[in-house]
Amino acid sequence: MALTKQTIIEKISEEISQSPSEAKDTVEKLLEIMKSTLASGEDVMVSGFGKFQVNKKAPRKGRNPATDEEMILKGRRVVVFKCAGGLRDRVNE
Repeated sequence: MALTKQTIIEKISEEISQSPSEAKDTVEKLLEIMKSTLASGEDVMVSGFGKFQVNKKAPRKGRNPATDEEMILKGRRVVVFKCAGGLRDRVNE
């Protein structure tokens, strides 16, 4: 089962004795800061956790699997995550 935003809010509320609405506002603000930073092309690095990075993908040749028609797919930006060494070690314990 995946950890959801709602579960994170509940855990923060319990851990730091914050009301659920305050915890929700905190999580929402954190995510909004991360989204706007990534949208501007900057990386987000969380020490001990990892780095969210924006990579540029070049235009490439592709095909429509339904019609076998070849086409050029536009270049785009994608977000990738590289975990920190400490997190990688902890996951692999």
